[in-house]
Amino acid sequence: MFKTLQNAFKVKEIRTRMMFTLFMLVIIRLGAQLPVPGVNSDYFQYFFSTGDSFNFFNAITGGSFEDFSIFALSITPYITSSIIMQLLTIAIPKLEEMNKEEDGKRKIAEITRYVTVALALIQAIAIAVGFGGSGLLENYTWYNVVVVVCALTAGSAFLMWIGEQITEKGVGNGISIVLLINILSRMPSDLGILYDKFMKSQSIPIQVIAFVVIAAVIIGMVVFVVLLNDAVRRIPVQYSQKVVGRRSVGGQGSHIPLKVNTGGVIPVIFASSIMSFPVVIAQFFDVDYTTFGGKILMMLSSSNWCVPKAPVYSIGLIIYIVLIVAFAYFYTAITFNPIEIATNMKKQGGFIPGIRPGKNTSDYLSRVLNNIVLIGAAGLTIVAVFPIVISGVFSVSRLSFGGTSIIIVVSVIMETIKQIESKMLVRNYKGFLND
Repeated sequence: MFKTLQNAFKVKEIRTRMMFTLFMLVIIRLGAQLPVPGVNSDYFQYFFSTGDSFNFFNAITGGSFEDFSIFALSITPYITSSIIMQLLTIAIPKLEEMNKEEDGKRKIAEITRYVTVALALIQAIAIAVGFGGSGLLENYTWYNVVVVVCALTAGSAFLMWIGEQITEKGVGNGISIVLLINILSRMPSDLGILYDKFMKSQSIPIQVIAFVVIAAVIIGMVVFVVLLNDAVRRIPVQYSQKVVGRRSVGGQGSHIPLKVNTGGVIPVIFASSIMSFPVVIAQFFDVDYTTFGGKILMMLSSSNWCVPKAPVYSIGLIIYIVLIVAFAYFYTAITFNPIEIATNMKKQGGFIPGIRPGKNTSDYLSRVLNNIVLIGAAGLTIVAVFPIVISGVFSVSRLSFGGTSIIIVVSVIMETIKQIESKMLVRNYKGFLND
């Protein structure tokens, strides 16, 4: 990776793109320090001290939500709108046809931007109205509510624009890069939490042991996520030989790459959203947690899972795991169509050795896919649950480099490095052709 970056800096075009990306990231971090006018920036400290309903959201905003800066919503509205449009593209035939053409893709991207602004507006209104009267706003007036709504909506739209500029003029996927820098910005403070919990005021031998264990766990998680993201099941495909005129075409072998972790981090995000939604809504009301309904909400909150003093609340962890597996299958089912692939293979004269074309091929692909999705969901569950277990057993607040966040960090870094390598490869080909 470091050699790739070193070689990339030697190429003027790629160096310019990387410097542009760095400049945009500096702007993002500066904006994350600008508070929204008229708000109590310490208001959300209460929620982070009493639970972790907002912790993942705060991690992907780079702490902007906790400090309630103008980037408090970050690019979550864009991510949500992109997922919605992706699902609608599969569900609505007209959108599916549009997605197959360049003009159609541009129109879908434009619709996604409008949906992003609408979602940001809805979220901003909900936050300003829901929390404004309970202490978020220093003066709960309609004017201050409008200021907060405009600031949050504009901040989210501006981040969306920055992400698109990075994609066009920088390196990597802009939206993913924004997520990456936000999560990485939280890591120094998280390392400080680990130091205070396990190393501070301890003897030097204990500190050394704690450091080695913590480093081993973090490196082990990173390696596991890399293997999970790169794991692929290759289905061999053979194309029959045809005679066209005086030439023989076909007869070549290829393969269908089926990723083990087909859903990426999406199943974890879906499961986390469903589990945390009732808890977040309850924050708007004065909920009595001693009642049956209050205890159900505590069971849904991940801050109460794996706590030795209250094991009954860990039932919520079982529900969480079931949701991750279910969404892994659901997301794979709507993004991978074995029937369509089998049909296209048959039209092109391709077949899987030992499997008859048509329905037998689609059934075979479905069986293989179901098996590898289960393996991928199990690996995804391990990555997502491990930090929760550590947090509950050792009473450590949730960290940005655990679970979902580490999947995002590793995936984005690997994707960006691959894009840089591909740009360098294309440049080498151009240079060879010009010689």
